[in-house]
Amino acid sequence: MNINIIDGIFSICRVKDLTEVDFSDEFVFVGKTDEEISLVCLSNRVPKNVIFEVKNWRALRIEGMLDFSLTGILSFISGVLADKNIGIFAVSTYNTDYIFVKAENIENAVKALDEKGIKLSEKSV
Repeated sequence: MNINIIDGIFSICRVKDLTEVDFSDEFVFVGKTDEEISLVCLSNRVPKNVIFEVKNWRALRIEGMLDFSLTGILSFISGVLADKNIGIFAVSTYNTDYIFVKAENIENAVKALDEKGIKLSEKSV
């Protein structure tokens, strides 16, 4: 399994509505329920109508298109990081999974995953 470290600092936010979200940005993840609208984006692209923001997250992307029949990938990675007391925020897309860790934990996360044989590389945005 290969994982890319996405270059950039991300924020995980709660927004009032989607009117100020720039969907043309390269990285925009939106989750909308009957209770909230969550947004993950580059920190320098946080919209003005943000209600709450947690800054300084780094993104890890599992490379390749993951088949829906595959099981345990996210569980394995989150377990490796949990064993090192590294909290995560995960986002799944149709193709793959993204794992966000606080920026101050990125080196420990890379080391923990490398020890389990997961290859990591840098990817610029």
